[in-house]
Amino acid sequence: MPRSKKKAQSKRKAVTNKKPKAGKNAKPRVTSKGATAAGANRAEGIRLFQIAGRPSKQDFITVFGPLGPKLTWDQRAAAGVPANKFQVALAAKQSGRKDAKPSIPPLTLKD
Repeated sequence: MPRSKKKAQSKRKAVTNKKPKAGKNAKPRVTSKGATAAGANRAEGIRLFQIAGRPSKQDFITVFGPLGPKLTWDQRAAAGVPANKFQVALAAKQSGRKDAKPSIPPLTLKD
């Protein structure tokens, strides 16, 4: 004779969402000012990186030398190449390459 579902024990516990009670021992969450300042600086660096055209590490080395990737955007601007002029400086440094091939061949029309 099969067991009825009422008498059978469930194998899994029901999932309940328990919210912590705010009592005597509850500590308020404190955000440090250092973390927000670091986040703001990081966001500014990412913004300048995007303005510069998302250059690769090799692009930084080409323009600034071996220490290029380690410089901050303020240091790069002090060196004479701000973020908005980076692509111009990169093109000027790469213009002397004769072996550079375009990635896409020029389009030719057939008559």
